[in-house]
Amino acid sequence: MPGMVLFGRRWAIASDDLVFPGFFELVVRVLWWIGILTLYLMHRGKLDCAGGALLSSYLIVLMILLAVVICTVSAIMCVSMRVFNIITELCSHHHHQVYTIFFTPERNPVPGGTQWLTPVIPALWEAEEADLDAELENCHHYMQFAAAAYGWPLYIYRNPLTGLCRIGGDCCRSRTTDYDLVGGDQLNCHFGSILHTTGLQYRDFIHVSFHDKVYELPFLVALDHRKESVVVAVRGTMSLQDVLTDLSAESEVLDVECEVQDRLAHKGISQAARYVYQRLINDGILSQAFSIAPEYRLVIVGHSLGGGAAALLATMLRAAYPQVRCYAFSPPRGLWSKALQEYSQSFIVSLVLGKDVIPRLSVTNLEDLKRRILRVVAHCNKPKYKILLHGLWYELFGGNPNNLPTELDGGDQEVLTQPLLGEQSLLTRWSPAYSFSSDSPLDSSPKYPPLYPPGRIIHLQEEGASGRFGCCSAAHYSAKWSHEAEFSKILIGPKMLTDHMPDILMRALDSVVSDRAACVSCPAQGVSSVDVA
Repeated sequence: MPGMVLFGRRWAIASDDLVFPGFFELVVRVLWWIGILTLYLMHRGKLDCAGGALLSSYLIVLMILLAVVICTVSAIMCVSMRVFNIITELCSHHHHQVYTIFFTPERNPVPGGTQWLTPVIPALWEAEEADLDAELENCHHYMQFAAAAYGWPLYIYRNPLTGLCRIGGDCCRSRTTDYDLVGGDQLNCHFGSILHTTGLQYRDFIHVSFHDKVYELPFLVALDHRKESVVVAVRGTMSLQDVLTDLSAESEVLDVECEVQDRLAHKGISQAARYVYQRLINDGILSQAFSIAPEYRLVIVGHSLGGGAAALLATMLRAAYPQVRCYAFSPPRGLWSKALQEYSQSFIVSLVLGKDVIPRLSVTNLEDLKRRILRVVAHCNKPKYKILLHGLWYELFGGNPNNLPTELDGGDQEVLTQPLLGEQSLLTRWSPAYSFSSDSPLDSSPKYPPLYPPGRIIHLQEEGASGRFGCCSAAHYSAKWSHEAEFSKILIGPKMLTDHMPDILMRALDSVVSDRAACVSCPAQGVSSVDVA
């Protein structure tokens, strides 16, 4: 939106910034005017005392002045609401309906025709769907362990009415058990919630740790007899110490035995994974677990920060346990190098829900988001009050954000580039991640090495629009294998944070697994979605 020009200079206030402040002042002035008018009418007959005429004149003049102010504020609001439409009509002839800028991978044409693909596509699709169903079932099962690692706070949050009653006895009870429970407060409450979440018995747990410091994450080790696996579950972000681990976003070389040359990884998560690795190996925790169940395989799981640490931990342990598997739920994108990402696809599966911001979050993506926001602000053809009101409606009742176009056509973008305030300074000052030239600061390349998410990625997407507060039907989800490039940009939306919550992810997994199990005509839907390079 263009900045206001007044007294020969351009101010850092856009011409549509006066709508909400004007509305707030208008409400206050109107209430004030009504209050004075009510006071005057109620006591008009009692103003025949000494000084009553002066007070009456004061109230009348005050109401007149307030009425003038109300009319002035109303006029300012109307002009502020209309001025952008006038500018847009003068500067552009048509609008291009674009909601945001997303990366869409292009399909490569197949030379020589595609007739030979006809018998191959169904077979490939059936194999891919079978693999997807199997991994979804595994994700659905192991997500219980990733959620259990959060302890009693998540359990109470998921079960606000009955959770406290279920684990209340465990909180006050002391037992002598064979498991190793260390670190933290309310350990019996944590362990009670873990038992209810996983459905395991006391004897199935080898080690439970809620020791929490910077670079030192809580984790648990249990025997999963249903899947015949030794499960290591690493907790995600839940404390200030975990946040500091997340923010240690520098890259360091991962000390791991593998044939990969480029082994850069997120420093904070790498050190957290190294801590868990040392505990598992040096303290003999894994040796104890496999001495009880030597035929079981090792499975490492985690959510969010725990998902990233689980992926790095699985890579560290793969030399000693070649059959290790890892399920990373909503892991951060900025985890490790492209070479490690490709190396991990044979033993790591990541699960991402909707527009979850964390699997799209990295230093380079944040810089890209800043640039894209500045471009959208420069080329937006809607006043801010309309965008905010539409966003509020979308948050409360759902809907399709594409119904509100917010950018001009590419041919008309130059007309609104100049009025954007501070774009040049925002992009070129205090931004060490980008080198810039005076010609094109927006298209400069990052100095920080790009980092990628772990393993193969399953993407759960919501089908249709669901409103808030239960005003619409329950959400349904579809699942598909996705390329990491689909998560190369941060998407802004009402669910970018809620899609990361473990309870929301668990409900989505419940929905998609039950829907796919009940589906009898899925092949007819999926053949058209197979991409052949």
